[in-house]
Amino acid sequence: MGAGAPCAQACAQRIGTEGLPADTHAVIVAGGTGERFGDPRGKQFVELCGLPLMCWSLIAFDRAPSVAGIVVVCSPDRAAEVEKDVLSRLSLQKPVTLAPSGATRQASVLSGLGAVLREREFVAVHDAARPLVETPMIERAVAEVRGDDSLAGAILAARSVDTLKLVEGTTIVATPDRSFYWCAQTPQVFRRRVLLAAHKAAARDDYQGTDDASLVERIGGRVRVVECSHDNIKVTVPEDLAIAEATLERRLLM
Repeated sequence: MGAGAPCAQACAQRIGTEGLPADTHAVIVAGGTGERFGDPRGKQFVELCGLPLMCWSLIAFDRAPSVAGIVVVCSPDRAAEVEKDVLSRLSLQKPVTLAPSGATRQASVLSGLGAVLREREFVAVHDAARPLVETPMIERAVAEVRGDDSLAGAILAARSVDTLKLVEGTTIVATPDRSFYWCAQTPQVFRRRVLLAAHKAAARDDYQGTDDASLVERIGGRVRVVECSHDNIKVTVPEDLAIAEATLERRLLM
């Protein structure tokens, strides 16, 4: 498959925009070093079906009618690389700005929020390491929050399919009912002001959450899950890349 072919095919597909307000800003976090992945380029720059891995998230959000703009959070010393090797290879319709990453993912998201325009009502935070996110799922998460004033946010998540064990040391102490457990994914969509308040509260209290939803929950925000496919994997180790490539190639051939 040639380097230009996937991009041409992917960018040509856009879902209808009629009646959907562009009231959401995407924050794509691409500041990780990818130490567990074991590639000096960092996993977000590794080739996936002819394009750097992070390109596929950008394409999905660029297609989304609700998204008005995109912030890419990356290391300042790799900003030129993002411009040259990622953005220049795509024909994106939405404006893209760069924001500097922080020492942690949480700090990086807060940096990205600082680049979001104040008139945007919603923010969709996404990990660049999840290249298989699909535009309809982005729209479903946004619509969930937009349609319910009582919600602070909504996240993509998949039901747990494995039997879960509560373990102390190496000893099993309980087997919880897995029907209550979901595997959190991204994007996670929030009302911009609520997410910003949650991040500022966490920074003030020196609190580190496991995801953005946990920060919003901490200040009393109500967050709902939107069921998503297990295909929306996070590429963490090399084996994940092989799975992502097989899934993406299947989609591109449909």
